[in-house]
Amino acid sequence: MKNLIIGAIILGAAGYGGSKLVLHHKVESAVDNAVIAVSPFVNIEYGGVSSTMGGELTIDGIEAQITDFSDNITIERLGIDTPSYFSLLALADIGETAGKPDDVIPQYFGFIAEGIRMRVDADYFRKFHSMLQQVSPAADSIEPAATCTGKYGFSPEVLQELDYVEQVVSISAYFRRESTGYTVSLKSTVEDMWAIDAELKLAGNMVSELSQGPRARPRLSAMRVEYIDQSLNQRVSDYCERLGLTTDQILVAQLDKLAYIGETFGIVFDEYVIDPYTEFVGGKSRLVITANPREPISMSQIGLYKPSDVPALLDLAAEAF
Repeated sequence: MKNLIIGAIILGAAGYGGSKLVLHHKVESAVDNAVIAVSPFVNIEYGGVSSTMGGELTIDGIEAQITDFSDNITIERLGIDTPSYFSLLALADIGETAGKPDDVIPQYFGFIAEGIRMRVDADYFRKFHSMLQQVSPAADSIEPAATCTGKYGFSPEVLQELDYVEQVVSISAYFRRESTGYTVSLKSTVEDMWAIDAELKLAGNMVSELSQGPRARPRLSAMRVEYIDQSLNQRVSDYCERLGLTTDQILVAQLDKLAYIGETFGIVFDEYVIDPYTEFVGGKSRLVITANPREPISMSQIGLYKPSDVPALLDLAAEAF
């Protein structure tokens, strides 16, 4: 009996090791082909491929240099997360089997990108910000209030004024199938700036929606977004003061930024969002925004409503902590 158990363990370990070699070979071949395909635009090197019994598969130690730029972007880990190692094997074979996607795609899966490092004075970052400003110029973009609050995004120069040397970004997006729809969970952090934890409940079939790509029209059933300040609000306030803004002017500038964010989504926020946001920029560290529409609503249809009616349509509310 003892020998039988030992033999089973050895066979299991050998099977796991063999399947892992095959999986890594498939992934490395695909990555190498992708690296070659994009080589005219970006030079990419990576350290290797890792996988776990828990269901993670990552490409590690990525370093990228965009053509015509000298500064690099580095990424610690980039990959997917599934319920188990066997889910990884099933996904790896999805293009080679005749099974339906519904039968192969696991109950949940996620995309992860950890430790994306970019210096705030990197040449590609300066160029990208300059291009954005040219595409959508704003009359008040050089005004102190818009500059110090980052109304249109923080420029490399302003990030340096805020005492940032580099930005370290981590992002994850998880999709989970449920009986009445599916859930999308998004997490993003910028080290020593802010963190976002969002959950969107959507009506419909996850696999069908995702297979449509840009043509998908997800319908929102509920939403919860938590924004956590890690030091940015105080840095912004200090910088605005150095530019000569009073406390009242800083608050007005922050509210103007909120209004601009709402405008980009076709929303005019009401007091149920504005008042908690005022508390948030005034010293509280967390802002939670929720939406609970009476019926699932397609996000593409929001533009059909008056911006001032959207908060009630979505039953938007917020709370600061």
